[in-house]
Amino acid sequence: MERLRFAPSPTGYLHVGGARTALFNYLYAKKVGGTFILRIEDTDPERSKPEYSEQILRSMKWLGLHWDEGPYYQSKRMERYREVVGYLLDNGLAYECFCTPEELEARRKEAQKQGKPYKYDRRCLYLSEEEKEKLRAEGRKPAIRIKLPDENPDREIKWHDLVKGDISIKISELDDFIIVRSDGTPTYNFAVVVDDHDMGVTLVMRGEDHISNTPKQIILYEILGWDVPKFAHIPMILGEDKTKLSKRHGAVSVEEYKKQGYLAKAMFNFLALLGASYEENREVYEPEELIQLFDINKITSHPAVFDHDKLRHINREHLKRLSLEELKRELEPFMEEKGYQWPDNWEVVLELLRERAYTLLDFVDKGDFFFTDDFQWDEKAQKQWEKGKDMVPALADLADAFEALPQWNAENIEQAMRDVAAKKDFKPRKFFPIVRIAVSGKTVGPSLFHMLEAMPKDTVVRRLRKAASQV
Repeated sequence: MERLRFAPSPTGYLHVGGARTALFNYLYAKKVGGTFILRIEDTDPERSKPEYSEQILRSMKWLGLHWDEGPYYQSKRMERYREVVGYLLDNGLAYECFCTPEELEARRKEAQKQGKPYKYDRRCLYLSEEEKEKLRAEGRKPAIRIKLPDENPDREIKWHDLVKGDISIKISELDDFIIVRSDGTPTYNFAVVVDDHDMGVTLVMRGEDHISNTPKQIILYEILGWDVPKFAHIPMILGEDKTKLSKRHGAVSVEEYKKQGYLAKAMFNFLALLGASYEENREVYEPEELIQLFDINKITSHPAVFDHDKLRHINREHLKRLSLEELKRELEPFMEEKGYQWPDNWEVVLELLRERAYTLLDFVDKGDFFFTDDFQWDEKAQKQWEKGKDMVPALADLADAFEALPQWNAENIEQAMRDVAAKKDFKPRKFFPIVRIAVSGKTVGPSLFHMLEAMPKDTVVRRLRKAASQV
């Protein structure tokens, strides 16, 4: 059985790149009937924060990425790392390094001056026990370095990457890298190998920025005599300007997109398209469809571009698929945050607003006039109102006409508006926008006559009289 894992570091919020990695692992595991493991890599005590761990779990649950095992926490596995390090030291496969960061930096700069690549020179490998004790007495705390196999420096570390193809690097290009820092915490490359082995991970699918770590990890597997998992390095995500995705391109935290009114299903759908292909000429999928269609061989090797317009389009399509009850449920937090109340005919209102909505926020921001009298006029409305001020007094006449209507429906509303426009010698295409602004504070929105029909007559009349009095 295939076992895959998502292993974020809680040094920040779950961003879209990490979420896409988690999603691909989830899709593959579900497609092949495997196991999806969640592991929190929190061995960095200074940068790892519990609130980030909690946010990662929240974001994954919101997206629907439900793990089968975990979450496991590296901080609770320190004894296991010490056990493996002890084995490596006892068998001469690793050694203590007493070099300070300052000394290492000085040697690195010297190598740069000479135009040579810097590699650790193994000076601590040959220290006697007396020399080690002397260094300890000085207060130096050793890091632990792995001792690379050196019998064949021309040997290549090779693997077939399921996305990138065949990759190799000569072992001579590597040096004895640190596996435990001087403060006793394991490094990423060491802890991840121990964890993946212990958790039976068979496929490591992660971002392509980890390709440089893979040779070191393969060496550790070999030194420890453990089976090497398969690897798949997925392409990075770029902004629309083709540079690495960052905050300047907009929100990068998954939770930010939730706050902006994107549906979890839409985000799931959109992330699944970043660097993978499914069916031609189709972009909108349900999660279950993506599980069935996911194919690791169809992950592209070139970078994916985060297209905000495509995300908005996909979100709009998923909004259309919701039942009105589901839509109301999704909108509840946004309504509560604004302090808005649902009208009795909320179904009619939501149907009208859904015609133009791209996000859940669009319902409460662009449809605020349905839920409160304290709505905001947008900038375009202010400008158009100023241009049509000569028609504003006629809003009082329209209020009278509306009050006299025997039935409050779109047909009667339209006729009353046309009658007032004709009586005042106004062109409907100029008068009707003024009516819309007076009632909604917007220049665009649902069909005007149906919009007014969906509102209580007394509310419309009251707003028209108020607007007419402000000339």
